[in-house]
Amino acid sequence: MLNLPNLLSICRILLVPPLVVVLLTKFEDKEWWGLGLFLLAALMDFFDGYLARRHRQVPRLGTLLDPAADKILISAAFISLVEMAPADVPAWMVVVIVAREFAVSALRSFAAAESRVIPAGFSGKLKTVVHIVAVAALIIHNQLPDELRHVSKILLWAAVLISVYSGIEYFVRFRRFVLVGEGASPSTRGDAR
Repeated sequence: MLNLPNLLSICRILLVPPLVVVLLTKFEDKEWWGLGLFLLAALMDFFDGYLARRHRQVPRLGTLLDPAADKILISAAFISLVEMAPADVPAWMVVVIVAREFAVSALRSFAAAESRVIPAGFSGKLKTVVHIVAVAALIIHNQLPDELRHVSKILLWAAVLISVYSGIEYFVRFRRFVLVGEGASPSTRGDAR
């Protein structure tokens, strides 16, 4: 049960409290420390999925831990960014992103109770990448040159839009695989975005 991919997922969850403390505490270079912690967790996400698929280690614990770690990390980072000034991240945008994460988790739980797995689509994988890039840019928003600060705002909008789109796509896939009863492909760890 505690193979390397699962340990990486646990480590990602354990990185969340230090990340939040760093982002919400005022000290010199906190943005760079926060960026380092966040990117370390994102890198662990890549490696736990890669290792699980490569070694065909997809135990039940991993199929629960991996998406939970993703959602905890992204939600905590975006919520922390609302409090960080002057990144000026509107709370409503974060609510949309976090609500999508909870809604998809609920659908996945229902599908699992029906012994179904809804495979992730391209938009779910793209959402993960856009979220990571957006959070990283927003963490260092203050450190960016003035002429590049608009990029973090564009990335935030992209994160909201892809969250909405991938959430709608997930609901459509849920309806097709679970409610209508079409067959679903087996789960592969790292693909439940």
